[in-house]
Amino acid sequence: MSSTDPIYRVQFVSNGEHYELYVRHLTQANLFGFIEIGDFVWDSHTGVVVDPSHEKLKTEFAGVTSTYVPMHNVLRIDAVKKQGSAKISTLSDKVTAFPNPIYTPKK
Repeated sequence: MSSTDPIYRVQFVSNGEHYELYVRHLTQANLFGFIEIGDFVWDSHTGVVVDPSHEKLKTEFAGVTSTYVPMHNVLRIDAVKKQGSAKISTLSDKVTAFPNPIYTPKK
């Protein structure tokens, strides 16, 4: 990979958690309704302080070359010049799943 290849920040929701990952490979998957992400970019921590959510992600995706994410779970995809720290966080109870019915009858 050359240094001009883009890095993508992919944010998605899965199992009530918000994922933010950095990858170099991003395509529309052959599976209808999914995107394929791969070639994960992880921080190489040189300091003593280690982020537990980053380590949880590295453990969860250890040995994974690519993964398929449903399109309706993707919140945002950004092409970035510099990677940040991957993280995972729990969603609050105020987050509503999409789609919701447009019309809800009054009781």
